[in-house]
Amino acid sequence: MSSHSRAGKRLDVWSLVTLLVLGFYAVFLIYPLFNLLIQAVVNKETGKFTLAYFIKFFSKPYYFNTLLNSFKVTFSVTVLTVMLGTPLAYIFTRYHIRGKSLLRILIILSSMSAPFIGAYSWILLLGRSGVITTFFRDSLGVNIPSIYGFTGILVVLTLQLYPLIFLYVSGALKNVDNSLLEASENLGCSGMKRFFVIIIPLIGPTLFAGGLLVFMRSLADFGTPMLIGEGFRTFPVTIFNEFISELGGDDGFAAAISIIAIIITTFIFLIQRYLSTRKTFTMNSMNKIRPIQAKGLTRIFIHIYSYGLIGLSIMPQAYIIYTAFKNVNGTVFVPGYSFGNFIEAFDKVGRSISNTLIIPGISLVVIVFFAALIAYITVRRRNLFTGVADTVSMVPYIIPGSVVGITLLIAFNKPPILLSGTMLIMVIGLVLRRLPYTIRSSVAVLQQIPMNVEEAALSLGSSKINAFYKITMPMMAAGLISGAILSWVTMISELSTAILLYVGRTKTLTVEIYTQIIRGNYGIAAALSTILALLTVISLLIFNRVSKGEDLSM
Repeated sequence: MSSHSRAGKRLDVWSLVTLLVLGFYAVFLIYPLFNLLIQAVVNKETGKFTLAYFIKFFSKPYYFNTLLNSFKVTFSVTVLTVMLGTPLAYIFTRYHIRGKSLLRILIILSSMSAPFIGAYSWILLLGRSGVITTFFRDSLGVNIPSIYGFTGILVVLTLQLYPLIFLYVSGALKNVDNSLLEASENLGCSGMKRFFVIIIPLIGPTLFAGGLLVFMRSLADFGTPMLIGEGFRTFPVTIFNEFISELGGDDGFAAAISIIAIIITTFIFLIQRYLSTRKTFTMNSMNKIRPIQAKGLTRIFIHIYSYGLIGLSIMPQAYIIYTAFKNVNGTVFVPGYSFGNFIEAFDKVGRSISNTLIIPGISLVVIVFFAALIAYITVRRRNLFTGVADTVSMVPYIIPGSVVGITLLIAFNKPPILLSGTMLIMVIGLVLRRLPYTIRSSVAVLQQIPMNVEEAALSLGSSKINAFYKITMPMMAAGLISGAILSWVTMISELSTAILLYVGRTKTLTVEIYTQIIRGNYGIAAALSTILALLTVISLLIFNRVSKGEDLSM
């Protein structure tokens, strides 16, 4: 009888939830990754173990150089985003800035669109026939340096990703006690010296976390180098071309490159975890930093820096929206304005707009469901299995989107589980990729909710599920919703996974925009990009309403 009761305690409803979560990841993540590994090390013709695909990659300069190019891009972008985003976050926290609320929305908006849309816009502005290029060449006789290649990729990704550092650092600065700044000023440490001596060490772990996200995003992006890179080939482009090639790509070789990508990103992630845990500070900000009015040259500098950087980063979005209303003759914009591009977009590719609402919408419901459960078992039911579930849930966070797409296609393109070409495989890909965002924000909120609230409900006769559903869920709603909105915005602008998993009937906005740019249908591409920007703005306004005006930070 006692053994029965012990078994009942062990196999309660949360044990079954843990098994459900582990089962989901076993089928849709571990099994596909195992398949990917098999494909990379087994010769398709002989069925024997081989390292030929890996040897091919490292022995041929063409392939290995794409890896070096990617590191060159990602390290440069990470350093530049930290250099630009950190001071901006400090300025916004420390000083009064005119129009700060609007500027903050513009910062977030500039980071939430797909990077390749920024690349497309910069081509329209600074390409060989770009508006700015043509003006300087024809009116002033000045030839502007080329936007293509490494320079273009660096410009696009830096202006796209520095807001992530801004959001991370803004969140960290909320926990810095203002008395530290006042004490340092009394000791003669102020201005830039205080920023480097006091602030930077305090937010070091946050900078590592933000830097990791920028590194992963820039390493995984292939739309930008495909459009603006020209001869500068990067690692994700090689993976994509080898897997889907009109000249007959090699699945085994693509799998081997994907394994290399996973090893690299995992290694970088572990280094970041090690560095960020070496110097950690526990801060309880009773006296938060209060913005002050800057004076003299400081006031002029912070406004020039803020308006200049934000203006530069939002310019591609603004120009895309402007061109969406211009008339088009073939591939050339002509004088006059109308809604013609929007009408043509709805007529030709209206399904991609509805797919962008339906597929991420279904994915979001699944994400909120799983995030709430995983966050709860991670915080409230800590044991070996829940620890494994928490760790495994973070794996897609560090794997490039194109690799996630390839693993799912290899695993589910044949019986017993045939999912390729369906909407379901698109949903699974998005859920795997974006679930970590909502889990982390939910965990952060749940850790602040006292356990005795649930215990009181249980002592009054409530079941565990009922207590979770009626007591805990409403209390952790803020974390769930903010994470869900962040997941939603990143899902509607997802390209790297979607472009591998889509078929004609499951095309999304980003895939359609990319397709129209490649085909030279710039008017339709601009109209679709504007619709995507509008969806992003609406999402951010909903977040603002739900969070009661709280700033979005990470």
